[in-house]
Amino acid sequence: MRGAVLYAPRDVRFEERDVPTIIKSTDAIIRISATCVCGSDLWPYRGANPVTEPTPMGHEYCGTVEEVGSEVVSIQPGQFVIGSFFASDNTCPNCRVGYQTSCQHSEFVGGAQASLLRVPLADGTLVPTPGVPPEDLIPSLLSLSDVMGTGWFAANAANVQPGSTVAVVGDGAVGLLGVLSAKQMGAERIIAMSRHQSRQRLACEFGATDIVTERGDDGVVRIKELTNGVGADAVLECVGTQQSMMQAIRSTRPGGSVGYVGVPHGVELDGEQLFYSHIHLHGGPAPVRRFLPELIDLVWKGKINPGKVFDLTLPLDQVGEAYRAMDERRAIKVLLRP
Repeated sequence: MRGAVLYAPRDVRFEERDVPTIIKSTDAIIRISATCVCGSDLWPYRGANPVTEPTPMGHEYCGTVEEVGSEVVSIQPGQFVIGSFFASDNTCPNCRVGYQTSCQHSEFVGGAQASLLRVPLADGTLVPTPGVPPEDLIPSLLSLSDVMGTGWFAANAANVQPGSTVAVVGDGAVGLLGVLSAKQMGAERIIAMSRHQSRQRLACEFGATDIVTERGDDGVVRIKELTNGVGADAVLECVGTQQSMMQAIRSTRPGGSVGYVGVPHGVELDGEQLFYSHIHLHGGPAPVRRFLPELIDLVWKGKINPGKVFDLTLPLDQVGEAYRAMDERRAIKVLLRP
């Protein structure tokens, strides 16, 4: 089997990898129908996260179950399934309150940029679709594995309510799907912060009512101007830098909420500033598994089409070009077909 392996910054190779096998009786092996490059994959690709050894890449996946371990009871060969980037038993105390990425037995699911994938804790991690999906649904179903689920969690964590005003910091795939999530949750006004025309157009298609091109302090000023000096009810932070986090916090009205899902890099918060801001701050690695049944239903019934976030599709053996296209911002998100 061949798959993507990161050796060093900007050194992704498509090469032979071991074929995954059942290791534990709770495992499943799935044949990948589609995978993709995540914005978080760009952190190690760019060298922001150290790469100390060759690392199989990819954590977003959907496909058909080929084999299951002897203890797997709810997942069967032949089913089309979607799973989270964290395996979870879905039964521990943390899972039961909806935080499967903090499962007491969690395992990161990596190596999905390949034709086959081993998924631990299959019963708790994988969710089957109602049937074998048509080809045109696969991009949207794939997005649920991470970016749509993460955008949805950002909106959920920010307590987006019907009729509310929402600001979204970040115009990558997660931010754009945060716009879609806020719209689906009934937000009346959605302010997307973006400097890129193609992303602005998609944000508007997903439900954005306003576009703000300013960043940092200038972006905060613009949000305040648009909200009569008050700030947004809910702000989705979908980047993970110091500037984006502070922009989100300062754009939120007193009593409002920030949902942060950008993986933090160099973010430091001032306790006194937070104390006097009167905002709610909640986020972390998205518990995608919590939302999968609802999101699969929305996609299956044609109520949302998050697959539009994929603006480039390549064969898996061109994974190096997929990383370059996203690194150079020539693509929002690249779908890969084995």
